[in-house]
Amino acid sequence: MLPQQYCLRWRYHHSNLQTMFSQLLDREAFCDVTLACEGRTIKAHKIVLSACSTYFESILSQYEEKDPILIMKDVKYIDIKCLVEFMYKGEINVEHVSTPRTYIAYK
Repeated sequence: MLPQQYCLRWRYHHSNLQTMFSQLLDREAFCDVTLACEGRTIKAHKIVLSACSTYFESILSQYEEKDPILIMKDVKYIDIKCLVEFMYKGEINVEHVSTPRTYIAYK
């Protein structure tokens, strides 16, 4: 006879995970990649960038360094900042005039 199985469910797993990743980003805790553009940097987590973007997954899979720095040419700092925030939080507030640039950067 097979042992009886139980389903354990974490009721707020998705929202808790999203909140924790956002807090880690805000504190720059356990960050393992740096995005650089316009002379400024943003620290992030490879796992989040790769999970949210095939572009970042492709780029990051090529790096063997522990904490790579990605130089983002032809991208505005505000756009990459919004993009990273969108990846971590699932939503962002942007001015109407910057929406197309942010959308293009995300694609």
